[in-house]
Amino acid sequence: MPRPRVYKTQAIVLRQRKLGEADKIVTLYSAHRGRIDAVAKGLRRTKSRLAGHLEPLTLGSYLIAEGRDLDIVTQAETVEAFPALRADLERLGRGLYCAELVDRLTPERSEGNPVFRLLGETLAMLSDAAEIDLAVRRFELHLLAALGYRPALERCAVCDRRLEAVPNYWSAAAGGAVCPDCADKGLVGEPLSLNGLKVLRLLQRSPFAEATRVHLSAALAGEVEARLAGYVRHVLERDVRSAHFLETLRREAAAPANQGAPP
Repeated sequence: MPRPRVYKTQAIVLRQRKLGEADKIVTLYSAHRGRIDAVAKGLRRTKSRLAGHLEPLTLGSYLIAEGRDLDIVTQAETVEAFPALRADLERLGRGLYCAELVDRLTPERSEGNPVFRLLGETLAMLSDAAEIDLAVRRFELHLLAALGYRPALERCAVCDRRLEAVPNYWSAAAGGAVCPDCADKGLVGEPLSLNGLKVLRLLQRSPFAEATRVHLSAALAGEVEARLAGYVRHVLERDVRSAHFLETLRREAAAPANQGAPP
């Protein structure tokens, strides 16, 4: 039986790019069809009926017609626009980072319900949670796991022995945490503190509300972020563009405090 030419799906908008003088290609992530590129005709016109429903990080309901090369968005309705996320540049930047990871890591047109749910949950967390960086770290870990890149955190990624409660090492190439014995055999890795490993385990296996009860020092938060950033770069084999944007936001936020500090 042939597939229907027109289908309806809920999806989250990952990004847009220009097409011709008036159109745009929108990248959507849907529950049952995964990542989809579709044309939104006339989207760049000021009176477009679709424009407000196809902004990046919008959860919407879309009617899409199958095309020869690209599908076409024919109707759109916003389900959740996450206004609190859009009103705060720090939150928005982190949401765009999560959307970029989904865009770059997921194959086109594949079953994507776990990733769809994860991205929707994370955008909601970024809208109202106080610990927005922790929400992003949780997202990274769960996205990697959903796509088959779950980092080893309980047992050594090299020898498979249970990791002891001592400072260990981190190797993206090996697949996660590495015991000191394996690290001593010439494996290129980075130090992973005992608390860093505990935080990674907590984010990997516990509800977000439980993870937020733990206070992370700036140094510990930076360590966890750096280890996961290296892992994501290894999987992608490239840098994440929006990660640079987040770093710029951090520098700008820190600038007033630094300017007011005595020499």
